[in-house]
Amino acid sequence: MDEADLTVAAVESVGTDTVAVEVESPPGFTAQPGQFVKLAFETADGPEARFYTVSSPDVEGTFEVTVEVDPRDDVGALLDGLSAGDSVRVSGPFGRNYYDGEDPAVVLAGGPGVGAAVAIAERALADGHEAVVVYRADDPVHAERIAALREAGVTVAVPDTDAALTAAVGSALAEHGRDSQLFVYGFAPFVDAATAAIEGAGGRTDAAKVENFG
Repeated sequence: MDEADLTVAAVESVGTDTVAVEVESPPGFTAQPGQFVKLAFETADGPEARFYTVSSPDVEGTFEVTVEVDPRDDVGALLDGLSAGDSVRVSGPFGRNYYDGEDPAVVLAGGPGVGAAVAIAERALADGHEAVVVYRADDPVHAERIAALREAGVTVAVPDTDAALTAAVGSALAEHGRDSQLFVYGFAPFVDAATAAIEGAGGRTDAAKVENFG
């Protein structure tokens, strides 16, 4: 999709300094959990753009992005101030490291990467597949969706240290197999820690679908 002005359907706080922005999908829009879109804004310093991962299991009618808001950032302030009915300029989707029907799907996430993780797990469930979420967090967000996934039988681990992350990855691969499709979403320090955890558990980092947020 080329750049288009889309209507915001809803904005919801889903945790500390984190909002889920739901946007009306234009006709013909297709995106998979784990892909990302570009949001463009006019700020006091001129045009700014940011990329955000799709955090809804599908894009029928609307799609969602999960945004970690930095109040020191002009774009963060704009996103935090959005309301239903506002307009946002969107293009995409982009990215090749998305869920494509794998069973099981083992998703490792840090920070705002949790949006992709819950979306993939929800989509896998809808497809009748198994999913595992390992979410490295000191202050988890999307608590309601995580609780719903657990109730639905998804294995969800929320380690708060790198050592606990390594243990959780090891448990997931021991249960579901070291050839399970791995997904990794987060900023560079988390990606490094997740990669080390996968290698330590005997998993295949070369086959993992990794999205490094920088």
